[in-house]
Amino acid sequence: MVSSLEFALTGVFTAFKEERNMRKHLVSAVLVLIAGLIFQVSRLEWVALVFCICLVMVMEIINSAIENVVDLASDYHFSMLAKNAKDMAAGAVLVMSAGAAIVGCLIFIPKIWQIIFH
Repeated sequence: MVSSLEFALTGVFTAFKEERNMRKHLVSAVLVLIAGLIFQVSRLEWVALVFCICLVMVMEIINSAIENVVDLASDYHFSMLAKNAKDMAAGAVLVMSAGAAIVGCLIFIPKIWQIIFH
């Protein structure tokens, strides 16, 4: 059990260390959490925000893992199948990130609107 946890944590730390996009997602996540505190979001809104943050980071880790496996399997030689796999994995991150951005807009825009116009 302990070694499984160690392997998992090593994977997460490796993703943050080696993947620039993971660090960008972390900065975005911190900004969203700060905004949540400032705008005093509801418990349900917190659930949605944290869930979206986690899903984006999970998708980025999966994307990075797929890229590494594809590079290993293709020995860094071009293959249309390898390109497709990497593009689809990146697309999954894009779709999840867009969904998370929409959730953030649905939560924060009304709060910002209320401050500006009321």
